[in-house]
Amino acid sequence: MLGGLFNALIYLLQVLQTVILIWFILSLLISFNVVNLHNQFVAALWRGLNAILDPMLNPIRRIMPHTGGIDFSPMVLIIGIMVIVKFMEPMVYG
Repeated sequence: MLGGLFNALIYLLQVLQTVILIWFILSLLISFNVVNLHNQFVAALWRGLNAILDPMLNPIRRIMPHTGGIDFSPMVLIIGIMVIVKFMEPMVYG
C-alpha cells in the first residue's frame, strides 16, 4: 500500500521534472525571439507554467546568490527532485 503511494509520488516528481524542462525550453525560445508572447497559445502556456513553477522556484531564487542573467534555480530544483526520487526508490522497489 505504502509502496504504491511512493510510486505515485515518484511518478508525479518525474512529471514535474518534465514540466521544468518544458518551461526552460520555452523560456529559451522566448528569449531568442523564436516564439512570441503575442501568440495567445504561447502566452497562455507561459502563464500556466509560471503559475505552477514560480512557487517552487522563488524560494530557491531568494537563497541562491545572484549570477547575473543566468537563473540556476530550475537546475537546483531538478537536482533536488532527483535526490528525493533516489531516496524514495528503495522504499518502492526494495
